[in-house]
Amino acid sequence: QVQLVESGGGLVQAGGSLRLSCAVSGRTLRSYAMGWFRQVPGKEREFVAAISWSGTSTAYANSVKGRFTISRGNVKNTVYLEMNSLKAEDTAVYYCAVDLVAADIVTITGYDYWGQGTQVTVSS
Repeated sequence: QVQLVESGGGLVQAGGSLRLSCAVSGRTLRSYAMGWFRQVPGKEREFVAAISWSGTSTAYANSVKGRFTISRGNVKNTVYLEMNSLKAEDTAVYYCAVDLVAADIVTITGYDYWGQGTQVTVSS
């Protein structure tokens, strides 16, 4: 069994920063991409950022490019999302996910495992 657990969500003022973490546990997995997605009520879950297994390849949604940074920890079953210059429109539930095939790491349908989500609320 594979579990993903997000942490680090909370309330932050506009213009502030927040760091999300995701840890993968359970069955051993190798060479998988990881991504962050977010969802607000009434809207489809959308891509935020993704990173390759090596950490050398990253991708970002245009809406967060230049403000968010995705990275892998020294322990490869962890991934982080550093969020800076936060805006009210960044408010959402943020999910991390694992893509075993990694053919297209920005496409939600390619992801195999999902975390439970962590709430990020940006006040203005």
